[in-house]
Amino acid sequence: MIEKLKQNEELWDLFTKKEEYNSALSDQYDRFPYYLSGQRSVFDPRVSRFLVENGLRPEYPGGKKFAVCLTHDIDMVYPEKLYPIIGTAKAFVKGNLTDAIKTPFSRINKRCNPCWNFREIMELEAKYNAKSSFYFLALRPGEKDFNYEIEDLEAELKFISSHGWEVGLHGGHESYKSFEDMIEKKQRLEKVLGKQIIGYRNHFLRFKVPDTWELLSKANFKYDTTFGYADCAGFRNGMCHPFRPYNINIGKQIDIIELPLIVMDRTLLRSYMRLDVKKAWELIKNLIEKVEQYNGVITILWHNNTCIEGESLKYYEKFLKYVSGKKAWIASGEEVYNWWSTNIEPRH
Repeated sequence: MIEKLKQNEELWDLFTKKEEYNSALSDQYDRFPYYLSGQRSVFDPRVSRFLVENGLRPEYPGGKKFAVCLTHDIDMVYPEKLYPIIGTAKAFVKGNLTDAIKTPFSRINKRCNPCWNFREIMELEAKYNAKSSFYFLALRPGEKDFNYEIEDLEAELKFISSHGWEVGLHGGHESYKSFEDMIEKKQRLEKVLGKQIIGYRNHFLRFKVPDTWELLSKANFKYDTTFGYADCAGFRNGMCHPFRPYNINIGKQIDIIELPLIVMDRTLLRSYMRLDVKKAWELIKNLIEKVEQYNGVITILWHNNTCIEGESLKYYEKFLKYVSGKKAWIASGEEVYNWWSTNIEPRH
């Protein structure tokens, strides 16, 4: 399949993201953004379409036509310092007395903390016979965006893992370009969890092609799911299937599987594309249809602290209900990796 793809120079350059090699172009987070890319068909999985037309026939558990990979980046488990004041005022304005009473205690009482909702997320996913991946930061005090000590979450991590959901690493600001930083955080998380982890996504979607993949392989991660644009939803290298990246500098595949990130909540809404809720939903449905058409995997990132119009999980459940109605296989990153590497990759 790779040899066929190499024969189509345009698609090969897109698949390998040749334009990102040694690029001097980047945004303020040292990322290669969509707005600087020469690719103008980001909503069309052109490479995946070519592979399907040339014999790729993915099948999923239970005869499902396509897959949905559910993921959560845990940037915060404690609200910001001013949240108890601002959140209480907003609750009063809306006439929500329950929240107005709880919010002042949000930083000191887990039951009042809107970010401490891992079990709520798990219960919601279980309604749709689904599991997901939770990627936790393992930052130390003083590091940028430090919000929690991973050691304080030991009981919660073990609860998540013991019930069949996945715990993976959310690499820090420097991890994408530092093996030492990446491996230190991996070992720290594994020590708290009491088992090896296989899945990864970098904080702020910071990523360098092909360097970050090589570091992840060296650190013995089995899969990554960072590879998507922060500033635009869609298919960064034309793929809606898991794939092994190819390093064109050395002419070899890299020993890791990428589950490309297709949709991040913050990309659609306030941070980047600034779509209203209705337009964001229409785009999500369009992307789902493309992935379904080519028997692919749509990976979605929904943060535990995302709040839309005062609702934290209402819109996430809308997504779950929609893909469940389409009879998708809904799974965690670990489940997708295990299935793909065992049942599909050996055949192509």
